[in-house]
Amino acid sequence: MPLEKVITAEDKKMRLPWWGVVCVIFGSILLGLVFVHFGKLALARPTLDSVAMVSIAIAMRWQLRRHAWFWITMTLIVALHVPLILFVPWTTKWVPAIVIIPIGIADLYAMLAILSVVGKFVERPKTSERSATRP
Repeated sequence: MPLEKVITAEDKKMRLPWWGVVCVIFGSILLGLVFVHFGKLALARPTLDSVAMVSIAIAMRWQLRRHAWFWITMTLIVALHVPLILFVPWTTKWVPAIVIIPIGIADLYAMLAILSVVGKFVERPKTSERSATRP
């Protein structure tokens, strides 16, 4: 995967299989019920949106799963989402998709850009490898 491209042609061809849709539906229902049980329904939508964007970012960069830096970076990204979910005052009122979708896409793009930048630094050739290739 070329690290200089944030969104690749392979990313644009991704599709969720039917069983993935079923898992998303049931997972969303279960998570929503947990928030209802604890009386924090206002946190359900931002949590589901964040989980969805993080999951999509992981799926789009699944070929990096064997690299420790990938999981460390994703853990830090998730840790940054937690205060955003907890400390921003969220509403339980209806919010149009035209407002939510651009925010989610910006979040996803930011995560992919962070992974790209971190990947460039981590996957950089080592000093000994660079000097061995010089004449």
